[in-house]
Amino acid sequence: MGILDVIVFVGFVIAVISIGLYKSREEDDVKDAQDYFLAGRGLTWYLVGFSLIAANISTEQFVGMTGKAADWLGMAIASYEWMAAVTLVVTAFVFLPVFLKSGIYTIPEFLEYRYNAFARTVMAISTMIILVGVPTASVIFSGAKVITGNFQGMVVAGLDLGNITVGCWIIGILAAVYVFAGGLKACAWADLIQGSALIVGGVIIAWFAMSLMGNTAPEELIQTARNDQVTVESLESAGPIQRFWDLNKGDLPEGKLHMVRPTDDPEIPWTALLVGLWIPNFFYWGLNQYITQRTLGSRSLAEGQKGVVFAAFLKLIIPFIVVIPGILAFNLFNSELRNDASGRNALLISANSPDLYQTLDSSMKPDPASDRNTLILEAIEKNLAEADPSSKMLYAFDEEFAEMHPENSLTLLQHNQSIAGSGSSAETIPDGDDPAMALVIANDTTIQAATEQLGDSVGTETLIAHDYDNAFPTLIRELLPIGVGIKGFVLAAIFGAVVSSLASMLNSASTIATMDIFYKLKPNASQSQLVMVGRICTIVFVLIALLIAPFLGHPSFGGIFTFIQEFQGFISPGILAIFIFGVLFHKAPRSVGTIGLLLNPVLYGALKWMPATADITFLNRMAICFGTVLTVLALVTLIRPMKEPVTLPVNEQIDLTGSKGAKFFGGLVIVLMLALYIVFY
Repeated sequence: MGILDVIVFVGFVIAVISIGLYKSREEDDVKDAQDYFLAGRGLTWYLVGFSLIAANISTEQFVGMTGKAADWLGMAIASYEWMAAVTLVVTAFVFLPVFLKSGIYTIPEFLEYRYNAFARTVMAISTMIILVGVPTASVIFSGAKVITGNFQGMVVAGLDLGNITVGCWIIGILAAVYVFAGGLKACAWADLIQGSALIVGGVIIAWFAMSLMGNTAPEELIQTARNDQVTVESLESAGPIQRFWDLNKGDLPEGKLHMVRPTDDPEIPWTALLVGLWIPNFFYWGLNQYITQRTLGSRSLAEGQKGVVFAAFLKLIIPFIVVIPGILAFNLFNSELRNDASGRNALLISANSPDLYQTLDSSMKPDPASDRNTLILEAIEKNLAEADPSSKMLYAFDEEFAEMHPENSLTLLQHNQSIAGSGSSAETIPDGDDPAMALVIANDTTIQAATEQLGDSVGTETLIAHDYDNAFPTLIRELLPIGVGIKGFVLAAIFGAVVSSLASMLNSASTIATMDIFYKLKPNASQSQLVMVGRICTIVFVLIALLIAPFLGHPSFGGIFTFIQEFQGFISPGILAIFIFGVLFHKAPRSVGTIGLLLNPVLYGALKWMPATADITFLNRMAICFGTVLTVLALVTLIRPMKEPVTLPVNEQIDLTGSKGAKFFGGLVIVLMLALYIVFY
């Protein structure tokens, strides 16, 4: 960054944090639990709306979702955003009235009123574990990816900014300090600014990317074409938008501009759009504490509904500033993503198999002419000097890697075969109509045999052809001009969004720990004690997340966005099922809450790890779990219905009059979403 970029970056971050803390102050300098955890139940519609978006759209989306768009999914990943718009509308008019009427602090608290204390405790503990270990750790990691992707090779105050662990600690500590001081109200006011800045920053990046698309030589662009019909000549006469469309509109499964993908797609088959994808959406937007905490802090039901519908409109915009730039990153910076993957692969191999590293060609090693690779090359040299050449490490790769590195893939196969004891002579070269796939099959078979034979004495690392999670940091690094303030503004918006999202997650996790666990154990605790416990929990939770975050870059997680969505499946189908029964079926017995919470993780885990069902995509797994839990709960309700419906508490201090205007605009959101699916079918 230039001097002006640094000034803009520092000034923006300080201003946002200062405004948030200033707005969250109390005249008597004393916060009670309602002030700290629910912003005194005084949030207006624009605070609710922007806060929902800013809490949601962070590097989790800008890094994870952009990376998935750059990979094979393309526009299909936008289903998480566009379907969320409909989910928000339903949340505004189905869940929110019930929650505000009962006056709850947390979503688990509702379960005690509707079911029993055990259901509340189970949900509180499971939600807290998932919240800290999955989205909080993931946002820390993806925020660190932005730092390392832009400042690789730089050392500041003795800290290597290209080191993912250093980036994680920078992000985590700042977020913890922020939420420790201000609580939800500080988060909400900062989110108002951050939400606006995020959208502006995303538009800036999309604008620069599309401009570069129009100025890049067609001969370069054609190499990334997913459409057999496009030619250099047709690209020559096309504008940037037409170039983008022509390059990526090919038939499935290669085409990137399709919302509906085939049934064998490993992540978002069209079957998941029917049921599976709605489950994480409804759980996230309707029942996820760190999101719903904003709506629980609404001044009135009408303000909350208007804020939620406003957020739904914003969700329709997000794919245009997150997903489409991800596809553009694939078209424009394919070689950079490949080089980033080479650096990562080289670090792994040099650390575990120094002799193997020496036999690989230059395409598998960082370019020594690039200043960005200075510290990576130093780390590799250190690895080669210190690594144990007798260590046994196997290396997995996919078809894309084998196509890109055929000679090196064969070398890796022979290395794995030597560990497995099956020889490494030339006669082991696989043949067939598809040499790349033949290599992958032979390598996977070898790894399986070696693992079965050698057990824990051998390890496995997965090598990648492109570092797709680096797509968004690459866009920032390659597109934004240095020294005019634009890069400083965009980085500040992203950095502030990370801090805001983390602050929101930490505040919500500490709310659950305080109100659902500590307060239940010590019901006579004072307001100041509750706030202090919340602050202590914030510190503990961020330390746990910081220990997990640096490891999330491993390919076994399938990308940061998939990791978040998949692991929430252990709780989301069961929680959604029992809330549907709790809200819509008034005579469902209290026992169904416990049954649903305990049955889902067992069933989901069985589907995930049993060999016969391990290949089922996680969204279809969620659908199976959701359907099974609903069936069981329905049977229990039919057999033993309650004689009288449960009487829920009523919060007399909040205006529960709904908003007619929000209903109209909510219907408009649904119509617009359907139109977008038609355009990108």
